[in-house]
Amino acid sequence: MHQHFKLFKPYGFLSQFVSNESRRKNKKLLGEIGYFPEGSMAAGRLDFDSEGLLIITTSGKFSYQITSTGIEKEYYVQVDGLITSAAIKQLQSGVKISINGQHYSTLPCQAKHLTTPPTLPKRAKKIRDERHGPTSWISITLTEGKFRQVKKMTAVVGFPTLRLVRYRVGNFTIGEMKAGEVQPINKNEL
Repeated sequence: MHQHFKLFKPYGFLSQFVSNESRRKNKKLLGEIGYFPEGSMAAGRLDFDSEGLLIITTSGKFSYQITSTGIEKEYYVQVDGLITSAAIKQLQSGVKISINGQHYSTLPCQAKHLTTPPTLPKRAKKIRDERHGPTSWISITLTEGKFRQVKKMTAVVGFPTLRLVRYRVGNFTIGEMKAGEVQPINKNEL
């Protein structure tokens, strides 16, 4: 019987359990957060410096469903500067980004300015303080997941990402979870 978990991936962890790369010897892996059953895998990835919801599963089929079937993923993004409505509209319409030297147009998505910053745990590494200028929070909901897509999208519209937190995958959210917290997903939630 397969097992599934919600994990609030903290800043500074790789989205994997095993690393064979010598240059990543000192990087923290998901297995250091807590016990996961043999055969566990992350359904999708978050960058080393990104945080938030990861679904951990022992089912390759379930992992594939999460990553390959257009399931919505919502991100809370703190950006440099005061976001404009024109930038939000650009994000909503889709923008051109580069992935491994290839140009790609992102699909239209949901994007909105969050007038109140989301309630999130403090990040392990401080971002910066107000002396460096104002910041804004936005929500971006995608059904695709290209390499560093959200960060590239915000940079293209002139508002580089300072903090990226995946809040939701499909119907699963981090809710009130703390960084590093793991919660089992029961059958009824699937």
